[in-house]
Amino acid sequence: MPKTVVITGASDGTGAAAARRLVRDGHHVVVVGRSAAKTKAVADDLGVHYFVADFAHLHQVRTLAAQLADHCPRIDVLVNNAGAILGDRHVTADGFEETFQVNYLAPFLLTNLLLDTLLASQALVVQTSSNAARLSARVDLDDLDNARNYSPVRAYGNAKLELVLFTRELHDRYHEQGLSAVAFHPGGVSSNFARTSRSPVGSLFRTPVPRLFFQSPEKAARHLLRFVTPTPEDSVVSGAYYENGKPRTLKAPPIGPQLWEATTALLDLNKT
Repeated sequence: MPKTVVITGASDGTGAAAARRLVRDGHHVVVVGRSAAKTKAVADDLGVHYFVADFAHLHQVRTLAAQLADHCPRIDVLVNNAGAILGDRHVTADGFEETFQVNYLAPFLLTNLLLDTLLASQALVVQTSSNAARLSARVDLDDLDNARNYSPVRAYGNAKLELVLFTRELHDRYHEQGLSAVAFHPGGVSSNFARTSRSPVGSLFRTPVPRLFFQSPEKAARHLLRFVTPTPEDSVVSGAYYENGKPRTLKAPPIGPQLWEATTALLDLNKT
């Protein structure tokens, strides 16, 4: 049965590759990207609807949520795939450190604003995380904005670990109502990810190394698609974090509920 799938970060790389495969298989896809030109090009090529939102501006995320709720009476899968590793610490117009906002706050906001539709659809939320969540994360509830000891890699790892904690909380809070959620590490991908980053990772992605040693976006998309369109042999564990196609335990602090409440307060979601 065809599914309605919303994919953020779908103007390039893994998101675009996943969208192509899903459309080829007969599913209804909505692509979301930051670049109007690139997102439109992907959407036009696939014959699907698209929306544009820059997650560095939360008012655009709120507008996106309203557009999606109006356009999609049903959402079977929401893929929070958009993300970026940046450089020197930068505070957005919303007042948050940019890596924290783009990689965690924005998908948290989008998911919560779409929650009524997702619950009614008994949807799956898929979060594109990273092994940086276990390799370089030090989440501190008193320093979510990464004001102390900032580094681009740590800020990125923190945001990706926060996504994993968010995934667990979605499961704990809403799985009994039919909502499922997973987070996964797609592996190294030869794409435009991080090419514009002001960090050492960006310097790496501007060399031939990713093309030589990393997987193609099409191969990375298979890791994503196994959650969106699982085979009968696949067993998707809601609330889990996956690496290499298997659930992996992270040594994360048990702060999921506190992080949820802190994030809700930062975004004024109780007033929404």
